[in-house]
Amino acid sequence: MTTAEILTVILYAIGAAQGLIFGVVLWSSQKQNGRANRWLACLLFFLAYRLMVQILRLFGLGYYDTWYYFMLDMSWVVGPLLFFYVRSLVRPEADWKRTDYWHFLPLIIQMGFSLFVRLQNLYWDGTRESLSWLGYWGYVVWMNYSTIYIIASLSIIYYAWRAQQLLKEQQEGIIIDPVRIKWISRITRAFQWSFALVLGILLVDLLIYKVIIGSDYWYFTRYYYYPFFGGLSVLTYWLGIEGLRRKDDQGLRKKPVLTAERRDQMTDLAERLDQLMNEQKPFQKPDLNLQQLADMLEVKPYLLSNCLRDQLGQKFSEYVNSFRIEEVERMLRSSAYEHFTLLGLGLEAGFNSKSSFHRAVKRQRGVSPGELRDATRG
Repeated sequence: MTTAEILTVILYAIGAAQGLIFGVVLWSSQKQNGRANRWLACLLFFLAYRLMVQILRLFGLGYYDTWYYFMLDMSWVVGPLLFFYVRSLVRPEADWKRTDYWHFLPLIIQMGFSLFVRLQNLYWDGTRESLSWLGYWGYVVWMNYSTIYIIASLSIIYYAWRAQQLLKEQQEGIIIDPVRIKWISRITRAFQWSFALVLGILLVDLLIYKVIIGSDYWYFTRYYYYPFFGGLSVLTYWLGIEGLRRKDDQGLRKKPVLTAERRDQMTDLAERLDQLMNEQKPFQKPDLNLQQLADMLEVKPYLLSNCLRDQLGQKFSEYVNSFRIEEVERMLRSSAYEHFTLLGLGLEAGFNSKSSFHRAVKRQRGVSPGELRDATRG
């Protein structure tokens, strides 16, 4: 093998290995987004499979030998799997319907016809007459042209577009938080544009080499064969990394589309809450909970929870701890608390233990309590 082929094998192998490893981890992850993680795992398995097929072919396996019949092209399944992964993130409550099976019908047709076409090698003796009409033309269109890859590219472009529409949709009075969808939006666009480029190259190459020049056409065996699968390896790695990082997220956070009256109510509640926290400092109670804070505001707990989530973008514990940390910073700047230890300041501000104090400061400020002290006093 040449140096270029060795580097190509390494690049493909990285993508395939990461796809398999991430796929296994995601398949076994059921804490949150269990359904979405399984869809992503399946997608990564098939992308890894496709890269492994190319690795074997670089070693001379997969061309009209025993391996050939075990390497049916599964590329028609990529688009539907990407779509169902995004749908499970956007609509985690959606049930599987019988009509969803139709998305995989093209894959079944493709596998069946590919098997039929490839079996023609068992009957072919070098003459056209040795094959049936369907067997001959099926082989020509399916194997000598880039038909499989053209249809696969169209499928991926279409399903990536449908996934983009899901990310933009507004349904039943909710909108999807745009901050939480940036990563998956970027990936679906990458799939869309990558395979749009592939489709364009396929069609232009087919036109030039087969129609104009009249030479034999073997898809992706010219200048862009390796870059294409190299790009697929990068997409596999990227999708796996991003999906793994967010495997335990609670789906794509959604915000209610509020009426003007409800929005005014939430704004007023947020202002009252801020006033209460600054004037009465209930956060200094280590055992403060949502119910107690809601009682002080004379509202239902769910309204306060909605206010924190939709108006302030925080969970209850995050919101309360932010006031506690600000209180620690205020006391650090005051000479009246110079005799307090750092832990003593944390307990005075409302934290109930050293570990909770350290975790909150690290999460919200990105530093340790000691570093927070040095920065505040320095």
